[in-house]
Amino acid sequence: MTALTLSTAAIPGLKADAIVIGVAKDTASGPGGLVVAPGAEAVDKAYDGGLAGVLETLGASGAEGEVTKLPAPTGFKTPLVVAVGLGTPPEKDAAPDHEALRKAAGVAARALAGSKKAAFALPLTDAADAGAVAEGVLLGAYSFDAYKNKNAHKNKGDNGGKGRKKDAKAPLAEAVLLCDTSRDKAFKAAVERATTVSEELNRARDLVNTPPNDLDPEAFAAVAQTAAKEHGIKVQVLDEKALAKGGHGGILGVGAGSASGPRLVKLSYTSAKAKKHLAFVGKGITYDSGGISLKPAGHNETMKCDMSGAAAVFAAVVAAARLGLEVNVTGWLALAENMPSGSATRPGDVLRMYSGKTVEVLNTDAEGRLVLADALWAASEDKPDAIVDVATLTGAMVLALGNRTFGVMANDDAFRAAVLEAAEEVGEPAWPMPLPEHLRKGMDSAIADIANMGERMGGGLVAGLFLREFVGEGITWAHVDIAGPAFNEGSPFGYTPKGGTGSAVRTLVRLAEQTAAGDLG
Repeated sequence: MTALTLSTAAIPGLKADAIVIGVAKDTASGPGGLVVAPGAEAVDKAYDGGLAGVLETLGASGAEGEVTKLPAPTGFKTPLVVAVGLGTPPEKDAAPDHEALRKAAGVAARALAGSKKAAFALPLTDAADAGAVAEGVLLGAYSFDAYKNKNAHKNKGDNGGKGRKKDAKAPLAEAVLLCDTSRDKAFKAAVERATTVSEELNRARDLVNTPPNDLDPEAFAAVAQTAAKEHGIKVQVLDEKALAKGGHGGILGVGAGSASGPRLVKLSYTSAKAKKHLAFVGKGITYDSGGISLKPAGHNETMKCDMSGAAAVFAAVVAAARLGLEVNVTGWLALAENMPSGSATRPGDVLRMYSGKTVEVLNTDAEGRLVLADALWAASEDKPDAIVDVATLTGAMVLALGNRTFGVMANDDAFRAAVLEAAEEVGEPAWPMPLPEHLRKGMDSAIADIANMGERMGGGLVAGLFLREFVGEGITWAHVDIAGPAFNEGSPFGYTPKGGTGSAVRTLVRLAEQTAAGDLG
């Protein structure tokens, strides 16, 4: 990952490949106006105060995500200035827009791929700004190249061999955050926190991007065991025999068709000073073919990402341990591969779940709720103060909220609001969703306690109602459906790469921090 440091060095004498500055729309001067953001004063001075005019001439508007490159002024030891758009600045006396800084830093870091060192002279008025920029840099510079042959010769192009494709550029190697108080404890702490969270979030991205032939349930469990040992986290892994002995019919039923057996992983981080206990539950379908209810072509190519919820939970628990948060956090990874075969669960089968309830399986492609149901009941047995499950659960949620926003449902309005507040604080788009009671009847079964399908309309809400049936009585619970933002099939944007995004990791970590601070009651 990109190395990150704080520095008070003067910009003109700094040796780097590029200096990153911020520019924003100047709303006071009317359409097309541009203003240079704080932090770039030395650069602006070297242009005799005319940097904004030079950038406007080059077509810069200050729009979010915009990058404009120009030669550094004479006398600078750095050859390149990279101006990145911050969008419309906050109104006077308004709180700083940390997400704008995070996105700008991410865009710049990605634009500087292949560079050895870049200095970031973005506005850092307080420690929170420094943390946001640090996160943006570390998340924006992310690259997954584990399966690219680094020693291969350049490939021939598509023009008869006359041209050659360029090798993919390595991520930005080093980033220096320029500020006035590099030795300030708060700034250092903010950057250290950002580094820890970003490292774990990028680990989650790596897991999501790993091909399913290399990341089956057993392999995922092994990764969790290794990390748990490294960071002092207690780990328990239930294999097929243990799951059968315990009666985990949901996880076993989903994994029945695969040659790779399912796993239920429990990660327990405990703090001697903890007064609260959170349980995070993640859906971990390492590949989802749909099972006997097979997905059609065009809908299964990215289904390695169906374990994004488990990856997020795993990353959040490790981050909590590394940060030493004063809250107990238990992570449950419900891991299985959903495949069709002669041993697979069939539509019409009835599964007896870990809770003792029976479920009529009407659609084997509604498998995530089955593994989560067992894990939710297991999590409930520990009597945590609250449970949050995270899952790429329904296409219906993507239809409702699009590809960048996750939905949040809960059995407690105040807790749902707390999860949404945590998401907003860290810059993850989220939206409250209801659990309409009238939709529950659609899951009534003539032969079992409940069916795994209900009304088609409102399918994301139906899935939430199903999960609620497996939460222990009196336990506060929230369901986070990240089906939209978990995997980016489009172009990179902000600090979000193509492929696995690490959705919900930062929200879970922030929720744990708020709980440790006593902000959740």
